[in-house]
Amino acid sequence: MKIVVIGGSGLIGKKLVNNLRELGHDVVAASPSLGINSVTGEGLGEAISGAEVVVDVSNAPSWEDQAVLEFFETSTRNLLAAEAAAGVKHHVALSVVGTDGLLESGYFRAKMAQEEMIKASKVPYTIVRATQFFEFVESIAQFSTEGQTVRMPSAYIQPIVSDDVAAAVADYALAAPVNGIVDLAGPERMGLDELVRRFMTARKDTRQVVTDENSRYYGVLLNQHSLVPLGEARIATTRFEDWLKRTSN
Repeated sequence: MKIVVIGGSGLIGKKLVNNLRELGHDVVAASPSLGINSVTGEGLGEAISGAEVVVDVSNAPSWEDQAVLEFFETSTRNLLAAEAAAGVKHHVALSVVGTDGLLESGYFRAKMAQEEMIKASKVPYTIVRATQFFEFVESIAQFSTEGQTVRMPSAYIQPIVSDDVAAAVADYALAAPVNGIVDLAGPERMGLDELVRRFMTARKDTRQVVTDENSRYYGVLLNQHSLVPLGEARIATTRFEDWLKRTSN
């Protein structure tokens, strides 16, 4: 069937496009760099025409509060309208585990707005909330670095590799809409401080990781379970240690 992947040139999008094409589907990789823009509407109607499924794994170019909100609201509004007009049978969107508890952040308020718009639409949907990706641990550490010190809380995290996210999103895209939210997480639960410490050790990074419960995660003060699934979740298989070994120089 024809499947459109919005954000098809990004980290998850590229892997997802490849996965679906290998399964024999007609996949349109959509992103501004490929001439299809869900914010301006450029090329959107033509791309979605005849599609049965649209998967949105796009991300905002700016995380400034107003800019990120405008991106997700405008993009989602345009997508859902084009899908309704084209008779799309399933809208799949990638979101973040714990979004509704992270609303201190403008980014997560924007993701919540996106989710609410999807729920209110007449297009059948599946929202896939994933935990943080292995690939972004370095940027988490960088965000919380002061000199040679990285301050991290011990709040639990259950990170996942992008390959496992793409594989799961492909499965959900090919299944019937759940008209609800599904959670997706990695196989190991650990403290955020421990995760960053393990990453630093593997990368021979000399910065010191200090456990600080008042340290914020992208501006958000966490409780112990803010970043992990609270109920049933699909659990991926790739362990952090195996990924570290595979990607270390």
